[in-house]
This record gives sequence, structure tokens and C-alpha cells, in this order.
Amino acid sequence: MKPHLWFVLGAWLAALGVVNGAFAAHGLRDHLPARYMSLSFDDPDVDLGSLLEDRYDQYDTGVRYHMYHAIGLMLLGLVATRKPSRWWNIAGFGMFLGIILFSAVLYALVLTNRTMLGAVVPIGGVFSIIGWVAMGCGCLGGFDRPAAETPVETPAA
Repeated sequence: MKPHLWFVLGAWLAALGVVNGAFAAHGLRDHLPARYMSLSFDDPDVDLGSLLEDRYDQYDTGVRYHMYHAIGLMLLGLVATRKPSRWWNIAGFGMFLGIILFSAVLYALVLTNRTMLGAVVPIGGVFSIIGWVAMGCGCLGGFDRPAAETPVETPAA
């Protein structure tokens, strides 16, 4: 992928992260109790208040990691334009898949209470780790200083 597109993708995902954060702050506490009241639970002794608090925390964790990795993609886009490396695409796809398989799956788990989705979340975490490690590997050789731009002379009028 062209290096600047990682920055663009990161910016768009950051915007989506803000939307999810706003929903968490302003709508989730209104939406979730009604949604969970209509669900049936295998365990009749489920403490709905504790479960909802756990779900709020999980959604918040998803938003936080979503934003970390969106900013990471933007940083990757900037770094990748300065120094060519085969590591950048590994890093970018790792971070992108981390957002999808960690944050988006956490959002889905919270909104649907499909606890089986929790098995996917650690896979997203592994992709996130791969993304950050690949970014570090791409930076191992340092950065070359860009060539000084030669000034453009304008003809005198």
C-alpha cells in the first residue's frame, strides 16, 4: 500500500473511534440496560448491574485501543513516507486487523452479549502486537535525512 494511505486510513479510523467514544459516553448507558433486560441468561444468578459495569469497561477498552491504533496508523503513514521498508505493510495490516478483531469485536460483544465473541478478542491483540513490532523493525535502520530542497528561482519581472 502507498505509505500515505496508512495515514488516511488511520485518520478515518480515528474519526470512527471518536464516534464510538461519543456513543460510549452519551448513549451506551441508556441503550445497554434495556437491551440486556430483554436477553435470557443461562445463569439465573447473574448480577445485571455488575455485568453492565463489566460491559461498559469492555467498550471503553475497545475505544481506547481503537484510538491508539488509529494514531499508530497515522504515525506509520508519516514514518513510511520517510524511509522505504517492507515492514510497513505488515505493521499497517497488523494494526488494522487489531482494530477490527479487538475493538470492533469488543463493541459487538458488548452490544449483543454474544460471549463467544470474546474468543476472537485476543487474536486481535496478537495482530496489534505484530503491527507494533513490525513498525519497530522497520525503524531499526534509522532514518535518512531527506535531501535538501533546492530553491526554485523565479524570474524577475
